Amino acid sequence: MLVHFFSAEGWQSWGLDGEPLIPERMPVLFDDDFLFEDEGGPRATRAVNSWLRTLPSSGAPSPNSWRAYALAARDWLVHLRRHRVSVFGTRQELVAALGTYADRRLSGPLDERLEFSSWELQVTALSRFYDWAESEGLAAAVPFTVAAGKRMVQGRLVETRHNQARLRRPKPHVTVQYLESDFAGLFRYGLAGLGPDGLEDATFRGRFPGRNAAMGGLVLGTGMRSREFTHLLVHEVPPLPAEPAEVPIPWVVPELAAKGRKFRTTWIDYASLAAVHSYIALDREMSQGSWRPRRPLVVEEADFYGGRDNGRRTRWAALRPEERLQLVGSEGGSLLLALSYDGRPFVDWGTLFRRTARRIRERFEPRFPDVAAHRCRHTFAMATLEKLVEGHYRQAAQLAAATGDASGLAHYLLKADPLLILRDLLGHSSVVTTEVYLKRLDAPDLPRGLGTDPRSRRCGLAEADAEFAEEF
Repeated sequence: MLVHFFSAEGWQSWGLDGEPLIPERMPVLFDDDFLFEDEGGPRATRAVNSWLRTLPSSGAPSPNSWRAYALAARDWLVHLRRHRVSVFGTRQELVAALGTYADRRLSGPLDERLEFSSWELQVTALSRFYDWAESEGLAAAVPFTVAAGKRMVQGRLVETRHNQARLRRPKPHVTVQYLESDFAGLFRYGLAGLGPDGLEDATFRGRFPGRNAAMGGLVLGTGMRSREFTHLLVHEVPPLPAEPAEVPIPWVVPELAAKGRKFRTTWIDYASLAAVHSYIALDREMSQGSWRPRRPLVVEEADFYGGRDNGRRTRWAALRPEERLQLVGSEGGSLLLALSYDGRPFVDWGTLFRRTARRIRERFEPRFPDVAAHRCRHTFAMATLEKLVEGHYRQAAQLAAATGDASGLAHYLLKADPLLILRDLLGHSSVVTTEVYLKRLDAPDLPRGLGTDPRSRRCGLAEADAEFAEEF
């Protein structure tokens, strides 16, 4: 069974009356014979493809989610076909098939075995598929057993549902969710090719330490997700204030690169922003080259808000991540903030962070954990919460106001509740999500309890689940 990712390019030559109603990059499953039906009627792939097309309007707008769900559905269909079970078979058949599938994927051969997080994704995808199939009248039975129960949340009894195919999750305090300040400093040094003392590490064999350290500081200082900071353009870096200040500097997160396309403004401290500007002026300038992608979008007259592409003014905020990767200057070279050789865009931060963490663990600190981009986001959240609760930013804002140098952000810091500030910085839709998120991080000294409404609690739990799912 094959998976194809749809593109409408050249559809005018397909002999159709109009452009196909299939989103760009939408996965399409089809059998090896390229047929979607036979003498027995429509095949299972047709039903799965119909479900996949509902994802953009049913809470899964990201092409990465479409791909993950499509691959999960493909593996399930292949397993069912191996055991000659229909995708919409009887309850008894589907439950038995799920049992053998779980055994193979959790305890089977190494090349087929799934990690904990990958199995959870499989269960989520298949559960959503069968929920859709039931609502469409296609499935009379589902393979999952759901346990219903009740529990106390903020003094109120609420109903809960648990899919029994899910594995038991470890408690938040069992694993390291974020970096303490000393480990965060060690990670910054490691990215820069330095040892724990801040001096040059003679064994370091990495490349672009200036870029890596500046981008690591950016992630730890803004709390951006991997998709967000990876596709930042050099022109979107805010200007550096004339004088250092304790009040953070606002940083607008690109809307179409943000999760759920939610507009938000986060912030960054002066020292981290100064390191980014230093990288732009020195290391990035030396990495400039003539690189061009296959279909370049050549930009001229670029500024903080946008540039001119083929004579048309384009706003950076209107560009999707894949379009940002096509942007080049008039002389060539990517417009992304982080560059590799010959002006190529650098995007593989997950590998770089993991290798840096492994080197620190092997060379300096055996307790140092693996680091992914989302762990840096957790680190930002905890460090910011600590400063908010201690009143650090409020004192800085009061000082700025007393000297007549108070910005809009300073006034906001003086008036807003710490948890509300953190909600806005992280881009959560509700302060309930922020509260649940912090409790997942085992955060002490939460400012106050919020979110007693059951519906708000359910939405907050779902959004917090999505936050932690991004770690994998």
